[in-house]
Amino acid sequence: MAFLKRLGFYLIGFSIGLVFLFFFLKKKSDETGSSFCYFPNCRVLKDIRSKKLINSPLSQLIFEEQILDSIKLEHFFREGEIDFKKSNTEAIPCKEYYIEGEIEEKLAFMRIANCDSTVLIKEFEFLD
Repeated sequence: MAFLKRLGFYLIGFSIGLVFLFFFLKKKSDETGSSFCYFPNCRVLKDIRSKKLINSPLSQLIFEEQILDSIKLEHFFREGEIDFKKSNTEAIPCKEYYIEGEIEEKLAFMRIANCDSTVLIKEFEFLD
């Protein structure tokens, strides 16, 4: 069998497989809400979103003054960027992360404590 003929069969099979995987994985992520996080920033933010937020005095103040609500906080934890140089990932019992992101088109940062089953807001401030 000629090389070009074998290459053609290979490419046809490969393209059918890619189309199948695209639709199969897209359907799976739509139904279950699962996503594939391979990078450290994405993995940590996904872990933070999966935990319960503790009502600390600071978080109560943030919610009472209507700086943040649950939708803005979810967006912040989805689109934010973690600065691992400013974070303390070796802290015991709760790792501390420094997250920067936008809230209503203003740059803000948040320092949080990521414990085993909860998240605590330790510091929040808008950056000018």
